[in-house]
Amino acid sequence: MDKEQIFQYLAESWNKNMPFNQLLGFEITRFDDKQAEISFRWDDKLIGNPIQKILHGGVTAAVLDVAGGVVAAANVIANLDEITPESVQENIRKLGTIDLRTDFLRPGRGEHFVATAHIIRSGSKVAVARMELHNENGDHIAFGTGTYMVG
Repeated sequence: MDKEQIFQYLAESWNKNMPFNQLLGFEITRFDDKQAEISFRWDDKLIGNPIQKILHGGVTAAVLDVAGGVVAAANVIANLDEITPESVQENIRKLGTIDLRTDFLRPGRGEHFVATAHIIRSGSKVAVARMELHNENGDHIAFGTGTYMVG
């Protein structure tokens, strides 16, 4: 398998096999070492403020974290000397969030949301990603910085 096939396989696998992401309706729509993208649609079960009918802050933080983790995983894979299912499995099993900062810019209103992430720095042990959440109108709802253990 080449790098793009691994990215495609993992995106499909994670979309189907991560119960928390399925519960929130998250779908990995882009997965490569340059940028990750997670999309989801509005659902009333995601309401954090019933009076204002806006996204719960935990949903916002969660989607930013997933996007950061996905791009960190892609970066690990892209830097492998040999890409095999075994080497990918061995290296991404170490992945975990060390720190997550979320800055809420405006209420989470919309019908469709997209979180994007890119790597700021990646080393042998730690990767740092920058994430953003927008709605279908391009309104910037939140941004975040995530630090991920990668080795």
